Amino acid sequence: MLNNIISVTCNILIVNTVGVDKVRAKKYLGQHFLKSQDIAKQIVDSLTEGVSEEVLEIGPGMGVLTNYLLNIYGDKLFVIEVDSESVDYLKRNMPISSHNIIEGDFLKYDLENKFKSSISIIGNFPYNISNQILFKLIDNRNLIPQLVGMFQKEVAERVSAKPGSKTYGILSVLLQTYFTVDYLFTVDASVFNPPPKVQSAVIKVVRNNTKVIPCNEKLYFRVIKTAFNQRRKTLSNSLKSILLNLKPKDDIFRKRPEQLSVEEFIELTNIIDKLL
Repeated sequence: MLNNIISVTCNILIVNTVGVDKVRAKKYLGQHFLKSQDIAKQIVDSLTEGVSEEVLEIGPGMGVLTNYLLNIYGDKLFVIEVDSESVDYLKRNMPISSHNIIEGDFLKYDLENKFKSSISIIGNFPYNISNQILFKLIDNRNLIPQLVGMFQKEVAERVSAKPGSKTYGILSVLLQTYFTVDYLFTVDASVFNPPPKVQSAVIKVVRNNTKVIPCNEKLYFRVIKTAFNQRRKTLSNSLKSILLNLKPKDDIFRKRPEQLSVEEFIELTNIIDKLL
């Protein structure tokens, strides 16, 4: 009986889960279920409507975001969940078609094969795979115009950091090469069940106008990763494995990697490409 009870608040469809079976949070999956309806609504409202054909929610758990998303996107919403217990819960308790529930690992899932047009990504992401989710976003940048998600605060600060910041690193540069990153708001641990040991934050990542960067892309990625592996050293020293015996005189090589903007990393890559 309780499975069929539905309450409507502020024109948003909310499934009343009082007395309904729950999903057990699994530590090995990094699950921390969001229990605040206010935060859930803020996250969903941060997603811009109309910029993609479909929306994909990663790790819906017990569907706190899914409820709000269904009200807006209907059958344009897909969810992907690796936890079979959560999948069963969603099928029993959410008004979403089984066709739109993907049971699988997002990191291994072939997005281009499933989605032929653009998709927006949203989710309360498991913190143990959050970096990998962002790297997959970069790999699928021409398919995904936007992402809104909950991350560990440290990761959110890192990817939105600007040059000169101590938190500015590999993922900051690579993500900001193709996307605009906005830190939206901080979320306290108390709104999760179980509460994580860290603070969380929501960011929004929007595809920019860069279709092709004006340098050797493969070398660009290599330069960034190599430079930050020894971030305390100047570029002339941190890039020795690439430069080999070359000793360039350009002023840019006297800088440290965290001092360089995306544009300067492109400039650096072009200089190295000519030298090689």
